[in-house]
Amino acid sequence: MELVFKRPECLIDIPFHFCPGCHHGIAHRLVAEAIDYFKIREKTIGVASVGCSVFMYDYFNVDVLEAPHGRASAVASGVKRARKDRIVFTYQGDGDLAAIGIAEGIHTANRGENITIIFANNGIYGMTGGQMAPTTLLGQKTSTSPYGRDFTSDGYPIRMAEMLATLEGSAFVARVAVNNPANLMKAKRAVRKAFQMQIEEMGFSFVEILLACPTNWGMTALEANRRVEEEMIPYFPLGILKERKMADYL
Repeated sequence: MELVFKRPECLIDIPFHFCPGCHHGIAHRLVAEAIDYFKIREKTIGVASVGCSVFMYDYFNVDVLEAPHGRASAVASGVKRARKDRIVFTYQGDGDLAAIGIAEGIHTANRGENITIIFANNGIYGMTGGQMAPTTLLGQKTSTSPYGRDFTSDGYPIRMAEMLATLEGSAFVARVAVNNPANLMKAKRAVRKAFQMQIEEMGFSFVEILLACPTNWGMTALEANRRVEEEMIPYFPLGILKERKMADYL
């Protein structure tokens, strides 16, 4: 019988700890498949942030460094500068990258560091109890916005991909989702493209992935998946926001 589907070699054969309906596992697989596709596992280094993403060192069969909260992109920049022959990526949540780590992320992109950031955006602090994040939607209830996010006091959700796409150092910026098969396939291509940009030394690459967090949203897995489609995507539009061509780079 022909084998048509298997665990990526870049993922360790252990169960994920993520909550039922969480999309982190799908995002992990996309990253692992891209690493397998380019056959770069032995030269890849991951940098873990703080949050639900912190456990990536349990799942990825690559060398992984742990960074202080919000500092993953800075750590990754240092690793890449010290080991230019390595493929370096971070996996960061919205509470990490868009909050305490927003300065590091912006300056990493602006410098055009040749690394890849995978940004997991579920609009909430997942690990620490469901507090409001910089990407929490207006009206969304969290443990620190029990009446819903109000722009008059809390500001507006930050669109990280749009912000980073304006910087000259950014080579590839995309936003994707994994809530249905069509979006999943587009996400797979975007993650692969991000790693390709790094391999070709084109500069900074960034993929924002919209994820569901049923536990902290107080929803069933089906309801959470529907929220991604009906609430997150309209505010955070999907697509490639920037793609540097070789002619632009030379």
